[in-house]
Amino acid sequence: MVSMVRSEDDVLHGKDNGNNFKEIKCKANMVGSNGMSWINEIPICPTFYPTMEEFEDPLSYLEKIAPAASKFGICKIVSPISTSVPAGVVLMKEKSGFKFTTRVQPLKVAKWDSDDLTKYYMSGRKYSFREYEKIANRLFAHKFSTSANLPAKFVEQEFWHEITSGKTEFVEYACDVEGSAFSKSANDPLGNSKWNLKDISRLNKSVLRLLETSIPGVSDPMLYIGMLFSMFAWHVEDHFLYSINYHHCGASKTWYGVPGHAAYDFENVVQKYVYDGEILMHEGVDATFNLLIGKTTMFPPEILSEHEVPVYKAVQEPGEFVITFPQAYHAGFSHGFNCGEAVNFALADWFPFGATACKRYENLNRQQILPHEQLLCKEAMLLANNRSSSGNRTEWCVKVAFVRLIRLQHHYCWFLKKQEADIFYSSGHNSNVLCGVCNHWCYMAFGICQSSMHFVCLNHGMTLTPLYVF
Repeated sequence: MVSMVRSEDDVLHGKDNGNNFKEIKCKANMVGSNGMSWINEIPICPTFYPTMEEFEDPLSYLEKIAPAASKFGICKIVSPISTSVPAGVVLMKEKSGFKFTTRVQPLKVAKWDSDDLTKYYMSGRKYSFREYEKIANRLFAHKFSTSANLPAKFVEQEFWHEITSGKTEFVEYACDVEGSAFSKSANDPLGNSKWNLKDISRLNKSVLRLLETSIPGVSDPMLYIGMLFSMFAWHVEDHFLYSINYHHCGASKTWYGVPGHAAYDFENVVQKYVYDGEILMHEGVDATFNLLIGKTTMFPPEILSEHEVPVYKAVQEPGEFVITFPQAYHAGFSHGFNCGEAVNFALADWFPFGATACKRYENLNRQQILPHEQLLCKEAMLLANNRSSSGNRTEWCVKVAFVRLIRLQHHYCWFLKKQEADIFYSSGHNSNVLCGVCNHWCYMAFGICQSSMHFVCLNHGMTLTPLYVF
């Protein structure tokens, strides 16, 4: 990672003190043939207004709206209560000495060939909340000659103009900052509710409550402190999890979302019309997925609409939540200085998405963050021991996912028995084993190659003999 240290004046005027951000404009087909008219044509995602009673139980409410809302990839939820302690006070007073570093984001749409790949760099400079706010506000005033809030569509048009043909070379974005801006004060109604993002992944209906250790950014929230045009590029959440983002304070954010059922269509469009084939390291859409994991691919959603991939938009204001649903690609940008916070969670209907994510990580030999098999087995055991089972949709999702896993394991064992593998049965195994071939976390069963003594999942164990199976 390259460290770059710039002065406040450099940040304000978007100057580059090196050669990392040469001005390279996007390909003609990335700009679009209809100017900016497409901005008015992207439909708005749904907004929900829970009652105080519905707001009492976040995950029950999200289960209720998910069947309808997930068709859009993203949705907004307007909280009926607000924080009484501002995020700035929390980060300046309750968290004394709080500072963060930023990533430098080039404001351009890359050609995505071997000569032009977008990369973000750590700035090497640490800011306090107020220091960053001051610089961000000066940048906004320098750009628009005003400090007043501007219409969302105007800022959206300016953003896409800037990254396709503008003069500002880069902005700085504080993303993935460990911590929370929810107050510890007993007098803060939202901070003391179950919608506090420090707690939501551990609520009773969240699968992530079963994790044995916390994972920053997944089970524990992270802060996102932005300035004008700082962006989050197109991506899906790790393991295709749900995410929830709360807007604490500051300027609006524009979000774009693609529903999970169109994820492969999204990847096909990116592969054909965004990436140059020479940079793809794998075959098929997995090659595209592998690049998108880097979270640096940004392009106008017009490209998706032109190729019949559904895409929706939200403008998030302070006090509002944005939910992204499993396998929903999303991207967006800030309208000025702001502070948001996000964390992942998983409802029972996530399990099939999680299984798909694991398979794709295995194809790419990528390390998995979550022990999917273990989470599913634990949830299934809790359900089996629950004498008051009601047979609702949540239970049905767990049962179906668990039966699929058992059938797959039986298939592997049947095949291995035919190969005369040595199979051992033990009731004492309760930990995860990492496959040395694909990095899959094995929980139900695993193999040990007799020649190398390496752990393998049963899928790859079928290609290795002789084999011990546990």
